[in-house]
Amino acid sequence: MHDIVVFGATGFVGRLVAEYLDRTDADVALAGRSREKLAALGIDRPLIVADADDPAELARSARVVCTTVGPYRKGGLKLIDACVEAGTAYCDLTGEILFAHEAVSRHEAARASGARIVLSCGFDSIPSDLGTFLLHEAAGELADTTFVLKSMRGGASGGTFASMKGQVDEMRSDKAARKVIFDPHSLGGKDTTRDDRSVRHDPEHGWTGPFVMATYNTRIVRRSAELLGYGPEFTYREVSAYPNRFVAYGFTAGLGALAAGMAFPPTRWALDRVLPGPGDGPSEKARSSGHFKVQVHGGGHVATVSAKGDPGYAATAVMMGESALCLARTEGEGGVLTPASAMGGALVERLRAAGMKLTVTSE
Repeated sequence: MHDIVVFGATGFVGRLVAEYLDRTDADVALAGRSREKLAALGIDRPLIVADADDPAELARSARVVCTTVGPYRKGGLKLIDACVEAGTAYCDLTGEILFAHEAVSRHEAARASGARIVLSCGFDSIPSDLGTFLLHEAAGELADTTFVLKSMRGGASGGTFASMKGQVDEMRSDKAARKVIFDPHSLGGKDTTRDDRSVRHDPEHGWTGPFVMATYNTRIVRRSAELLGYGPEFTYREVSAYPNRFVAYGFTAGLGALAAGMAFPPTRWALDRVLPGPGDGPSEKARSSGHFKVQVHGGGHVATVSAKGDPGYAATAVMMGESALCLARTEGEGGVLTPASAMGGALVERLRAAGMKLTVTSE
């Protein structure tokens, strides 16, 4: 049995995660549908041919299955079910509400088997989740809590756009899917704060507008709040900070146009030809020049989470790799969990050692 199996190692982000883990002393194997493509990676690790439609053997082959195979809604639940049955730990990079909602329905089964099923171990949603966790550690019960994206340089992956398009398609065709996507409690928690959808001038944070990942991240943080007990008055929202109103309105309009463009066939056709596809990604130079910085405010404290490297690629490879290592080298109760509720302080320390900044200061 291997410590970690990276499933989807031949994909763009999967390769980055595999390369990151290859620099460690962990017993790592690489899995995918094609042995030839796995061998072409040039990484001297055991190779496993596996298919998402029949993942039982894959789940039995490792202490942790680390999967980058998306869109997750399309076939990822079979892997979760296999890991639950085998009692195997699992981590992924999903940002798909519908997939996460269905995964959460396996919580009791995962608790019974001891499988730690950990969702969203990349830029979706570690900065949000661990930032709020650090506030709770410092301040105790929390009330109004606000995530502010202070700066970011990087691009969205082809896999991210594929997941977005899949979710848009389900929203258009399925009323039940729309209800889940817009339900602030779709993954648990009691906070009824609505997602910010407009530009405004905040007396504390300046000009703010919607954060593109807030609709998903807020649900993960609310699940952590439920599992870890952030307090009955806990509320949480996410925004992006902008230097002035013109930039704020410009970016917000752009997000709205992208969402609308994905919903209508003529513009969707055009977007499909200009947006990156699954497996596409930026050059090594572009990945290394990226960065992000977020602040989470609450309880009289500010948690800062920042890292060098493109958030969706270089930084995500570190976050995903360290999450898999943390799961392989720690014990914990089973369930369908979040990074904070599954690994908490142990993951914080690993990420700090890997070069990320995670700090808490008083306001």
